[in-house]
Amino acid sequence: MSTFRLTILASDREFYNGPAQSLVVPVEDGEKAILAHHENMVISTDIGELRYTTGDGKKEVAVVGYGFTQVMNNRVLVLVDSAEHPDEVDVKRAIEAEERAMEQLRQKQSIREYNHSQASLARAMSRLKVTGKYNR
Repeated sequence: MSTFRLTILASDREFYNGPAQSLVVPVEDGEKAILAHHENMVISTDIGELRYTTGDGKKEVAVVGYGFTQVMNNRVLVLVDSAEHPDEVDVKRAIEAEERAMEQLRQKQSIREYNHSQASLARAMSRLKVTGKYNR
């Protein structure tokens, strides 16, 4: 199967750099799949589950935050504010963050605070979803 060069960069580290057969990134209205020789583009990456298949066929998954994905000349660059493997997620902390965010959403807030609370809730729920799905 054809491959492309995939680089996933989080704000604190290089998450992955190597060949990949496929990539599925979360976007605002669902998911976007990328294969080798995909057309050039830049898309906004949303909070959620990122899945990719490495050059040797190994399927990987990660929880990512907001960012951008650039596809150019059979190279894909994913720039996100955070990226974690399912086994790196602190489940207790994610549950607490979810509860905090839900409580904040029940409070009267400004639009900015409301959007921040929604993002916190989405991040916590993505972490819990991926750990529940892949950490057995």
